[in-house]
Amino acid sequence: MPALNGTFDILIIGAGAVGCAVARELARYQLSIAVAEKEWDVAAGTSGRNSAVVHAGFNNRPGSLMAKFCVEGNQGFEAACRELDVPYRKTGKLLTAFDQEDLATLRRLKEQGERNGCKGLRLLDQAELHDRLPQVGGIGAMLSPETAVFDPFLYTVALAENALANGVTFFLGHPVTAIQPTPQGFSVTAGGKAFLARRVINCAGLFSDQAAALAGVEGYRIYPCRGEYFILDQTDPPLLPLPVYPAPKAGAGGLGVHLTPTIHGNLLIGPSAEYIDSPEDTASTRPVMDELLRQAQQLLPGLSPGKIIGAFCGVRPKQAPPGEGGFRDFVIREEESCPGLINLVGIESPGLTSSLPIARRVVEIVGQGMDLVPRADFQPERRGIPRFREKSPEEQATLIAQDPEYGDVVCRCRTITRAELRRAVENPLGVKTLAGIKYRAWATTGRCNGGYCLPKLAQMLVEDYGLDPTQVTYRGPGSPLFTGRVKP
Repeated sequence: MPALNGTFDILIIGAGAVGCAVARELARYQLSIAVAEKEWDVAAGTSGRNSAVVHAGFNNRPGSLMAKFCVEGNQGFEAACRELDVPYRKTGKLLTAFDQEDLATLRRLKEQGERNGCKGLRLLDQAELHDRLPQVGGIGAMLSPETAVFDPFLYTVALAENALANGVTFFLGHPVTAIQPTPQGFSVTAGGKAFLARRVINCAGLFSDQAAALAGVEGYRIYPCRGEYFILDQTDPPLLPLPVYPAPKAGAGGLGVHLTPTIHGNLLIGPSAEYIDSPEDTASTRPVMDELLRQAQQLLPGLSPGKIIGAFCGVRPKQAPPGEGGFRDFVIREEESCPGLINLVGIESPGLTSSLPIARRVVEIVGQGMDLVPRADFQPERRGIPRFREKSPEEQATLIAQDPEYGDVVCRCRTITRAELRRAVENPLGVKTLAGIKYRAWATTGRCNGGYCLPKLAQMLVEDYGLDPTQVTYRGPGSPLFTGRVKP
């Protein structure tokens, strides 16, 4: 048996957006809390690989947890982003129709959304659609004014940093391999270390069925569903001011291939929806990418493939099997057969939008079996890295006067300075991977894909932070950038 590494009131498995939101909400109370995450950073799974949209809630079945929490999350998301210093922009969204069946779908979604509590949904005829966005194809549309875009990685980082500042302990690179119920709660093995916890909260996302099974709770099954994306370069003016989706098709595993302007100025094409065998298969595939472009050009006929600068892939944790498709509702419950184990299973889209309401539901469940005493010293605010490129010339001059490294631009595509990169390296969670720096400061995400700044980032880690070149990794152990030296 591994040596005991800690005793906690709560141990959370998984540091995606939901796991970190649960940690932050529980940190409001006098509890000892730990988060065990198998990867070497937060948001390394589904939370960091998605369309980055704050959904309004019209796609979800009335009365479902998905509908309730999506609408609630949407209506509180802007305030949460202000509190956590996370980029957010309310853009609205258009769902477009290409035939009469699509128009009927839009009418149904409008009615469903209004039953769910969505605000301001409006149908547009073809003339109104083309007057609003002449570059978009279709014979009609539905406008959702409450939809927004944000930065999902920074959102998850912010939740984690705020939880950490309020006393939560994070164990990154600690995969959970055993969960044994005990008279006092649970004995958990993670990263080869032993932990004791009164309650275990399973927020393992794509691996939530496996985590439940470790505790002896069978019957859950997650079906990985891969979504591939293209990333388009920034344009001035932007190609689209708001996300444009097709009317969804019955039985699909997702919401259809759509076009989404990001908070950072790019345009995303995707995602596809393809059931796969492995939850870790994030490969981009030529046939799917060709189909993405074809469908995107139906929505935006003038779209040029020459604007594509990259691609990525995310995987949804679906409960609905391939033959069924569509969406099953979130599972959020304490298991009768295993008291003290709270399972969150099938938290797919709109899981990000719903993350804080989900977390509050978990707090309610925890409070049914434990006395929750509020902390008088809980600090809800978190400040992130100042974004130099977003400041006025006067503000930039002030930053440079305070720290001359703000005058040293390292990432030319994104105008990111050495001072921002240094703050990213010195992040509170202690993550020193290139991906960790990338998602905190947004370096290497421009049209050169890091061709200019990535060597400078590696050099900074070696010369300023004492890493051996072989210790410079992209995502942690197993992803080295260098394997040795070619000369002394």
